[in-house]
Amino acid sequence: MDPKYLNKNEEIVERATTALRDILAPSALEVAPDFIRLNKKLARAFFVFNYPRFLNTNWFSEVINLDKTLDISFFINPIDTGTALKNLRKKVAEVESEISMRGEKGLVRDPMLETAYRDLEDLRDKLQQAREKFFKFGLYITVYGGSVEELDKIETRLRSILDAKLVYSKSAIYQQDDGFKSTLPFLNDKLAINTAMNSSPIAATFPFVSSDLTSDNGILYGINRHNNSLVLFDRFSLENANAVVFGKSGGGKSYASKLEILRSLMFGTEVIVIDPENEYQYLAETIGGAFFKISLSSENHLNPFDLPMPREGENPVDILRSNIINLVGLLRIMFGGLTPEEDAIIDSAITQTYASRDITPNSDFSKAVIPTMSDLKTVLDSMAGAESLSRRLEKYISGSYAGFFNNPTNLEIKNKLVVFSIRDMEEELRPVAMYIILHFIWNLVRSEFKKRILMVDEAWWLMKYDDGASFMFGIVKRARKYFLGVTTITQDVGDFLTSSYGKPILTNSSLQFLFKQSPANIDTIQKTFTLTDEEKFLLLESEVGEGLFFAGPKHVAIKVIASYTEDQIITSDPAQLLQIEQAKKELERAEAMVP
Repeated sequence: MDPKYLNKNEEIVERATTALRDILAPSALEVAPDFIRLNKKLARAFFVFNYPRFLNTNWFSEVINLDKTLDISFFINPIDTGTALKNLRKKVAEVESEISMRGEKGLVRDPMLETAYRDLEDLRDKLQQAREKFFKFGLYITVYGGSVEELDKIETRLRSILDAKLVYSKSAIYQQDDGFKSTLPFLNDKLAINTAMNSSPIAATFPFVSSDLTSDNGILYGINRHNNSLVLFDRFSLENANAVVFGKSGGGKSYASKLEILRSLMFGTEVIVIDPENEYQYLAETIGGAFFKISLSSENHLNPFDLPMPREGENPVDILRSNIINLVGLLRIMFGGLTPEEDAIIDSAITQTYASRDITPNSDFSKAVIPTMSDLKTVLDSMAGAESLSRRLEKYISGSYAGFFNNPTNLEIKNKLVVFSIRDMEEELRPVAMYIILHFIWNLVRSEFKKRILMVDEAWWLMKYDDGASFMFGIVKRARKYFLGVTTITQDVGDFLTSSYGKPILTNSSLQFLFKQSPANIDTIQKTFTLTDEEKFLLLESEVGEGLFFAGPKHVAIKVIASYTEDQIITSDPAQLLQIEQAKKELERAEAMVP
């Protein structure tokens, strides 16, 4: 090729390179003895110059996970093993000689000197056996702030973390330019402040401890507070799609859950919610979901005797038996417990009740008329020793609790979002209502195979009773087989985890959300989730919508962020909801005035 064309190409490349540098470079740069000013930002560089005898694995994670902007550079340059062994032999001889001289002079033993000798001997053996290698290791950190005072605060915090681990650092005084350039991604060690170190402690400094939960599929849960990456995840990609959400009142549990609902619906996932406080009503109404109010006076009824239609491969015998067992559990909650004799009577009575409508293991019950609680009472009236049970059932048939519990099911589930509200149900009946609703949902899930999420808000209501907790755990444990992800939400962490089924539900949930916690629960949370002290304090000091997000073996600090439109739909702020309600009324009045 003609040389003139080569020179021309070089000029073009040089111009392009210069232009790129001009784009990337700050408009102004000031180098001071202890900081660098980059436009309106200040930067301060540090170097580590001394390490303790031992470095624990992952010791550097506290620095990596600081909620500050940091640039960190490691420079690891190998040292020839032969040269290292030569220097070590020389050093061993010097230390051995000093120990001998102290002995000849009758001086007191120096434990530090003897320890150094043993360490040198051990390291020499490992190098000779090729179990270790030797390196020159440089560690530099650049921090950023808006003022010198902010830099000083960050420096104090950073050095306190390092000093506690007997790792000592210094600000690169009068070398800030070199320090800053050493932490830029140019692989250029301008400071050249290195420490001779073998493989093991360098491995313990491995920096990649900040988890990343960004995948190609799934929904956006929030922003990773460690590195500002997206927490984009598909819960159905894990071994199970179950989740637990813990947090104190006002911590952002419902907000995050509603945001997940909204975004999951966009991807075709159906969602069913048990709502104890009508928090999901506005969401359901806004996006055209179904909202069912469940109370003693409600027109909406669910019959606990309902049976799911057997799917291909399912045995009707197993379906009927499972339903009978679940009904026995329901009646234990309704009656406040059963003796072994009463338990046997109830089991037999339920079986006979189904048989009265020709529902038996050997029959086709797909078109059968489903019995109700009245039919169960009729059977109990005819059984010896069941008088007490019949009387206790009376209030659910014709007494003060009649209505909801003794009618055929009249609900049709055709919406992508279905919310069952139990706010107006009497407090003592809420566990019973939740059990019946869950039973209905479970029958629906088993009858029709679809990708679904079931959210049970304030699950501690049901967890107060062993039968309720057992039923909940059964659904959580079997949900994966039916393409279902169960989300258990509660603010009473203590009550939930002390239940014999609380921890099994937790261990069978691959996703966990921890939002702001109260001091009363934080120690339990820390022990249960094996949190570091930093993570513990993060949960105590978190703002609304901030917390920890666990997905399988990974976890990150998360901040839940919604768009303006999403926020208007999912907000739980009473003041904001009042403003929205007032705006709706004003719009209705304005529309009514239009001719």
